[in-house]
Amino acid sequence: MCLAGLCENIHTVEAVQVRSKCARGAAPGNRKPLRDDKAASHLPIWQEVLFGVEVLLLHAAPVYYGFGVPRGDHSAVVIIPGFLLTDLYLLELYGWLARMGYQPYFSGIGINADCPNLLIRRKLTETIERARRETDRRIHVIGHSLGGVLARSVAGDRPDDIASVITLGSPFRGTVAHPTVLQAVEMVRKQIRQNHGQQVPSGCYSGACTCAFLDSLSRDLPATVAETAIYTRNDGLVDWRYCITGNRDVDCEVPGTHVGLGFNPAVYSLIAKRLAAVRSPQSA
Repeated sequence: MCLAGLCENIHTVEAVQVRSKCARGAAPGNRKPLRDDKAASHLPIWQEVLFGVEVLLLHAAPVYYGFGVPRGDHSAVVIIPGFLLTDLYLLELYGWLARMGYQPYFSGIGINADCPNLLIRRKLTETIERARRETDRRIHVIGHSLGGVLARSVAGDRPDDIASVITLGSPFRGTVAHPTVLQAVEMVRKQIRQNHGQQVPSGCYSGACTCAFLDSLSRDLPATVAETAIYTRNDGLVDWRYCITGNRDVDCEVPGTHVGLGFNPAVYSLIAKRLAAVRSPQSA
């Protein structure tokens, strides 16, 4: 990917749509989620510095102002940040969803650097229940990177509460990542063990974990939950092949960086269309 390739996003909504493609590759043959850690040193991590350009391009894109995409139906959308990030990372997405006619909710998990099972049980579940209660309808969940893995786990456990799940560069099929990322993961893993001790399994924060979080990921999402897996082949942090399902109707490719998926105009266009395709009626 080059800077010129990113700049193509700002011309028209139609151009964004053309570059937002369904997966042209297959998911890895090993369908077990979160396989054992394996470094992918070939990932173009240096390209991640271009995410700042995506932020600038977003503000110049028609989709940012709601042009050419469907409006929302006031349903709830819970957004979950990625590894080592907080809800502030998705502040731009939060504001855009509100302007588009949805009722957005921050995840409330704080820094995404703790046992996923505990984050879901202690914090994310509370947010989802509040969103469901306040809107009286099934909700949508959008997660970036590790946040998307959390989103899929929640949807697997609470299909009656979740209308759709959208993942942004989320490695829900394996933990193949750049060595720099895996070093950070190992630091967090040690911190989790220090903080929680016997409250977490010995394999916490790895593919060897035996908690309910990984158990829920081992199952495909129920047919009642619409899913979208957005990914970029230029991902410099995780292997994009582990961010897709292998279903062309679900997997959508965009240009850009891993970090920039939260600001990518093509991503926003896809989100608007996917949410509008799953209208969530109010409870009877």
